[in-house]
Amino acid sequence: MGSSRELAVGTMAVGSLLFAAMLGREAPPGENPELYVRLAFTATFFAGTFQAALGVLRLGFVVDMLSHAAIVGFMGGAATVVCLQQLKGILGLRHFTTATDVVAVVRSVVSQSHEWRWQSVVLGCVFLAFLLITRYFSKKRPKFFWLSAAAPLASVVAGSFLVYFIHGENHGIQVIGYLKKGINPPSARDLLLSSSHTMVALKTGIITGIIGLAEGIAVGRSFAMLKNYHVDGNKEMIAFGLMNIVGSCTSCYLTAGPFSRSAVNYNAGCKTPMSNAVMAVAVMLTLLFLTPLFHYTPLVVLSAIIMSAMLGVIDYQAVGRLWKVDKFDFCVCVGAYLGVVFGNIEIGLSIAVGISILRILLFVARPKTTVLGKMPNSTNFRRTDQYTAAQAVPGLLVLRIDSPIYFANAGYLRERITRWINHEEDRIKAESLESLKCVVLDMSAVASIDMSGTNMLEDLKNNLDRRSIQIALANPGSEIMRKLDKSNVLRLIGDEWIFLTVGEACDHAQRNCKTGTDAVQCTVAV
Repeated sequence: MGSSRELAVGTMAVGSLLFAAMLGREAPPGENPELYVRLAFTATFFAGTFQAALGVLRLGFVVDMLSHAAIVGFMGGAATVVCLQQLKGILGLRHFTTATDVVAVVRSVVSQSHEWRWQSVVLGCVFLAFLLITRYFSKKRPKFFWLSAAAPLASVVAGSFLVYFIHGENHGIQVIGYLKKGINPPSARDLLLSSSHTMVALKTGIITGIIGLAEGIAVGRSFAMLKNYHVDGNKEMIAFGLMNIVGSCTSCYLTAGPFSRSAVNYNAGCKTPMSNAVMAVAVMLTLLFLTPLFHYTPLVVLSAIIMSAMLGVIDYQAVGRLWKVDKFDFCVCVGAYLGVVFGNIEIGLSIAVGISILRILLFVARPKTTVLGKMPNSTNFRRTDQYTAAQAVPGLLVLRIDSPIYFANAGYLRERITRWINHEEDRIKAESLESLKCVVLDMSAVASIDMSGTNMLEDLKNNLDRRSIQIALANPGSEIMRKLDKSNVLRLIGDEWIFLTVGEACDHAQRNCKTGTDAVQCTVAV
């Protein structure tokens, strides 16, 4: 039902970690596995319902609240925690902490140093090195992409044969053991929709649903750009949602669009989503006939595979670009990472979303106002701080407002405009220049205005009248004009002081505004 052709659906590492971290506290798998499984199905159901609802209501912008910087930091932190958790398998430990913060994990590892198994360490390091080398080679030579795709399966096969022939269980190498054959039964009756644990499942479902959508849609769009077609985000949400709703009723947990599988799909020449159906058949055949082959698969090999995958999730290059391009985005990234690593998943996600929302509020509440000057031999006006050739027009001050005018920034804009006027008058007095006749505000970037904004313009007009300065507006949009008209601010300013361009406003002001202390001076808002 989705619009992406290359997206390969399946479980994702971050989603799995979120389930383990958030549901594991309510029902530890080792103590109450039945409740844990039911909570996983219920959380998947809520995730699917939330995703489908976003798509139906066309609320895709909710996913965009997680900025690229927040996702990089969050996923990097989650990948770090997953890697640390795999030390249990690499070191051959039988007991391990269920906490996800780095301090608890390190404490658990160090306190059990006497139980480390050198056999597991050697085996894990060998297979981890093999996986990393194949991935590096595949990146350097894209035509050999199948090497990194086949390496995990080759590791499982080789590890199973090795443990079987050397009787690894007798040397402290833990294996998967017996796996039940067959397709899991329907699970609709296992959903906990009205119990004391429902809120935990609901919270887990919403958080994992947002993360799954953010990753899946981002992956789908990235591959769509390579093939020059468009991915409909709302269709993807509906497809993900229905997939997870159906999955929760058929013994499946959260499904998303992981990058690694999608990359294999793309490199293999996939043209349609039919590849997912082929993959599903392959999984079904494995469940029906091949599960006994996994009996001797060593847990250390699975840990090495997971660590290898997680190291690929940490995007070092993206962090470097954030530092070079935008320090605030870098802080968002680092905040999300540290929140996950030293706190937990919820703290990291809350920090990432909180800082992102704070940045949006700062942009709205503290918009830029810049001084414009006239370019030589031209009627164009440009920022004087960017274009050194732009010159101020004698007797006029041209300002540009770079955001809508709302209740959140109306007071700030009034203060900033007044400061610019005071600064300009001080400069004129110090340099003995022609007195200020007019202030021009560039309104071309003001997309909308509310009642607080119209009141701000009215107060500004009255204040300038007391200082014998006229105000003029240039290039206000249709919505701005309609609201100014209904609030009577347009009548107060006067139709003759509304202009199409800054140049027209300045020309009119120079012709009609007289200098002098007793004369009426002009302020033009563009």
